Amino acid sequence: MNPLNSPVEVGMRTLILLARSHPHPLDLSWLVVLDHAMLHSSQFDGPPSLHPRLPAQPGELGMKRQTMQEGLEVLLRARLATVEATEGGIVYQVTPRGSGFAGILEAPYVGELRQRAQWAVEQFASTMDAVTATRDITTRWHNEFITQMRHLGVGRG
Repeated sequence: MNPLNSPVEVGMRTLILLARSHPHPLDLSWLVVLDHAMLHSSQFDGPPSLHPRLPAQPGELGMKRQTMQEGLEVLLRARLATVEATEGGIVYQVTPRGSGFAGILEAPYVGELRQRAQWAVEQFASTMDAVTATRDITTRWHNEFITQMRHLGVGRG
């Protein structure tokens, strides 16, 4: 099993996001966007990113959805989060047990995750919907790609 982006790691990141958004539940689309923003915060004029920028990053959102679902399953089995069907869709929320568990994690990386999660929730969840946030991320990638191609002389007649 690869320890990077494993269901347990993604579940812990998700738990931190759910704890920071409490008492507001989050759906899967928001969790994917906020996880991406939390890990790559400097790309959104935020604090330094926790993960490096990679060439394959544009494909990350699609892959992240599956790993996020697997991470949520870990949290649900451990009763660290709950799932609820609402008029707006399926949402997840941290439980008191999950909040307590997230609070006792002491690794420096977790402290950095908490800070980035708070920033991401405040920056994105309070100002736009998940579709707009996803579009903003993909538009940034598109614009960066076009700029790089022009710099390389690709697409010039």
